[in-house]
Amino acid sequence: MVHSNLLIALAAVAQCALTYMILNLPVDPYILVIEGTTTLLLYNLSLYLSMPREPQKSPFQRTRWIGRNMWLFWTLSILAAIGTFYALLHIHLMTFFFLGMVGGVSLAYSVPLVRIRGQWSSMRQVPGLKVFYIAMVWSLSSVGLPVIELFANGTAIDWYMANYLGIVKIVFLVLCTLPFDIRDYDQDRLYNLKTVPTLLGKENAIKLSFGIGVLHLLLIIGSPYALIVKYGMVLTTALILVLFQYVIFAKQKHYHHVYLLDFALILQWLLVLFFSYVM
Repeated sequence: MVHSNLLIALAAVAQCALTYMILNLPVDPYILVIEGTTTLLLYNLSLYLSMPREPQKSPFQRTRWIGRNMWLFWTLSILAAIGTFYALLHIHLMTFFFLGMVGGVSLAYSVPLVRIRGQWSSMRQVPGLKVFYIAMVWSLSSVGLPVIELFANGTAIDWYMANYLGIVKIVFLVLCTLPFDIRDYDQDRLYNLKTVPTLLGKENAIKLSFGIGVLHLLLIIGSPYALIVKYGMVLTTALILVLFQYVIFAKQKHYHHVYLLDFALILQWLLVLFFSYVM
């Protein structure tokens, strides 16, 4: 499930559903479908473009797993494409254009669409940008997409709360994404990717991860959202910091446990949902 990108697609759906809860807006199931299927497609595209010619000889477990299961890779991609097409038939034209803009920004991460120093490159090659770029795209899709669809259909939007949530999500996604770059330090050096850890070093990147966690806690505590939202989000971030200290970044570093952070994206929604029922 982890290697197939299904987990990250479910995490995207959970984060989108959380937006509806936090802003107290009606859920649109077609937007949730689009969020999940497009996330799966984009992550599969990024994975496919980075696949070596002989994946079975790769030193990385995930690459070897994908190489052995290409039938599953293509099956899921085709099903996601069909689901995306069906859901697109049920959204407002304004949302369609917004989604196209987000899709273009997303593709620019993996596909060489911009010229950098006279050469066509992807945004992935911009030094230190990767983790923040991914977080921005996630915020645009998980917050911007549902908000734009509701606005286009005449729903009143509290733009201060929506924009504040967009910022909070960016910080949270950086918190959950940076440890993946720390884990991939050796691989990114091999591919000459200038990520935050390769620029700052592993230890400084780990310190930065804890600092981002503290910043996220402060943003939640000072947010205009209901207490049930604050309880769920604060508890999630606190658990992530504990995970950093005692598992992922412990003395014997367990970077293979970094996939727990994908579960944290789902857990955040589940905890807010839990507190909404018990309080």
